[in-house]
Amino acid sequence: MLGWSVSALASSNGFVVQDIELEGLQRIAAGTVLTYLPVSVGDQLSDEQAPDIIRALFRTGFFSDVTLRRRGDVLVVAVEERPAINDIRISGNRDIKTDQLMDALRQVGMSRGRVFNRTVLERMENELLQQYFARGKYNVQVDVDVQPLPRNRVDVVIEIAEGRVARIQQVRVVGNEAYSERELIRRFDSGVPRWYALFSRRDHYSKQRLAGDLETLRTRYLDSGFINFNVDSTQVTLTPDRRDIYITINIDEGEQYRVSEVNLAGHLIVDPEELQGLLAIAPGDTFSRSLITDSASRITRRLGDEGYAFANVNPIPQLDEDNREVALTFFVDPGQRVYVRRINFTGNSRTRDEVFRREMRQMEGGWYSTSNVDRSRVRLQRLSYVEDVNIQTRRVPGTDDQVDLDITVSERLSGSFMIGAGYSQSQGVLFNTSLSQDNFFGTGNRVSLALNNSRVSTLYSLSFTNPYHTLDGISRGFNVFYRETDAFRADISRYSSNRLGANVTYGIPLTEYNTFRITPGYERVEILTSDNTPDEIFRYLSDNGEQYDLYTLNTSFIHDTRNRTVFAERGNVQRISLEVSMPGSDLEYYKADYRNQLFIPLRPGLTFALSGELAYGAAYGDSSDLPFFEKFFAGGTRSVRGYRDLSLGPRDSRDDPFGGNFRVLGGAELIFPPPFMDAAPNVRMSLFLDAGQVFDTYDDFDTQDIRASVGAGMTWLSPVGALTFSLAQALNDKPEDRLQSFQFSIGATF
Repeated sequence: MLGWSVSALASSNGFVVQDIELEGLQRIAAGTVLTYLPVSVGDQLSDEQAPDIIRALFRTGFFSDVTLRRRGDVLVVAVEERPAINDIRISGNRDIKTDQLMDALRQVGMSRGRVFNRTVLERMENELLQQYFARGKYNVQVDVDVQPLPRNRVDVVIEIAEGRVARIQQVRVVGNEAYSERELIRRFDSGVPRWYALFSRRDHYSKQRLAGDLETLRTRYLDSGFINFNVDSTQVTLTPDRRDIYITINIDEGEQYRVSEVNLAGHLIVDPEELQGLLAIAPGDTFSRSLITDSASRITRRLGDEGYAFANVNPIPQLDEDNREVALTFFVDPGQRVYVRRINFTGNSRTRDEVFRREMRQMEGGWYSTSNVDRSRVRLQRLSYVEDVNIQTRRVPGTDDQVDLDITVSERLSGSFMIGAGYSQSQGVLFNTSLSQDNFFGTGNRVSLALNNSRVSTLYSLSFTNPYHTLDGISRGFNVFYRETDAFRADISRYSSNRLGANVTYGIPLTEYNTFRITPGYERVEILTSDNTPDEIFRYLSDNGEQYDLYTLNTSFIHDTRNRTVFAERGNVQRISLEVSMPGSDLEYYKADYRNQLFIPLRPGLTFALSGELAYGAAYGDSSDLPFFEKFFAGGTRSVRGYRDLSLGPRDSRDDPFGGNFRVLGGAELIFPPPFMDAAPNVRMSLFLDAGQVFDTYDDFDTQDIRASVGAGMTWLSPVGALTFSLAQALNDKPEDRLQSFQFSIGATF
């Protein structure tokens, strides 16, 4: 309602405003209104100016009605304020959190304390509906009630009946000839769930997910030579009850093209023959967008290794539509060569800068190298006290040949004090107390003090490791320990042992991926027997005594290219080790071991792993045999699942596992994240094939004796330690074997 009284005007020229009075204000301050008024005391006011004043006040959104009157030389402005929103209450929402809905309402101007405008109600309701439509809930109902309150306030009450998600019943692709419809849609994230996917959300419609599927479809054709492929239309049909969805995708495949020639052009600062060797596509190949992109990335990385951090490689295709061929030209623009001025670390509140800088392979003052920067990131991520690493390359202002590396480090807690308990099928109840610090006072040194106890063994240990004892990266560590073992409770040959020892370890990096370690040490071993101890052990003790002073030397060569030390996704780790009791020890023996693990990424989240081990030990000098307490065992969660821990191999005279001098292990695993959890970085599942056996000596090796099993497993890095579970089926067990289909270890490992 607009009002303006002119009957009291003194003349056609209006009047001079001597004062301004405001009526109807409740919450809004008078000064706020006067700020928006386009007239002030002393101004000449005419009838023609009234609409401008009223429009100015309405534009504020504060008022539902404005009236102007004149009383003498006083301008009277009467307003009716819009109510303020006292509270917004939402109920019935389960799929979308209240905070998310509140954010959506704020975007349309509805929030606590804001002025309530009924014209916004429809926008508000539509916004809420869109939030649910995006999640596939098309039969959602939203009821809005506005409840008046004293002092010109209102409560907005929103009741939501979400209904259920509309499910995809069918996905059709029309116009395909080169590939079958089944082959095209099997890689879609949208569609009918596969029969074995019990917790799948594949049939939950999402506009964003469908857009991703269309891009997957486009990529499939562009990687197969169909340059002119196009998605003509996409129809998403909803049934009248809004419960089922049918999707139809109409495509035009076009013709398939092959590559006629591949050329390099531009400023080739690297030998063209070397760049040609980096190309993943060649004349005669089917046109592939992915291979072209990969080729450009390889050249860019190679130029980056020469210091050209901002090189640009642009592939240009030239089409010959008559012959259905494509001539490719990669235009190379290396840009300006740059060197690294400074490396800046942020986020390291607990760790000293020097601890991170010693892991860097990209040096300050050196030419920028993509490979060195990437390797530096991997080395930082492999530190146990680092959770995440982000490296940004930033140009130095005012220069064209300098960059700074800004490295943001997310640290994880590197120390722990744990008092707890767990359970292992092989060792029973585990009690443990440990104090460890992987990053002692921010130095990167590791200190550990542990007291662990189970029905099989008791361990006391103190260790210290400095990973950079020298500037060249040679590590040094000390370890002192005392271990009591009751082998009878481990279901192997019946004896007990007390072992007290100390050692020092040096790790010498030979190359970026190769390390040599040497560990001299001393150990005193005492053997205790009982009436149930087998004859084999009594004979050994009769020949060699019951107490031994051992001077040991353990050497190993490690080749490690894994991208992570925990839950690796790619890379290879090989370890060759030799443990020898030195001449002068009470027992003289050696143990050689070779282990190999290979991780092959199949696609994001899916890794294929192969592993194998060969181990052999024997006595030398005056000793009669490899000590029984140093023999090899197999079976259980760490070797051949499905068979009891340590149960495979030779038996003693009492039919208990005795161990052997030669061990063979192998396995294959398909590793993947849990399908029923959206994000679980600390959990992995696997399908596995395990095989292995222990023999008296390598002369006794017989492939017919190898035991194998298949099954499924899961590992969870929980706050209390690693939890491992496996369900396995033995493939070729014999009557004398001890089977255990379900195996687990919780809380601690020994």
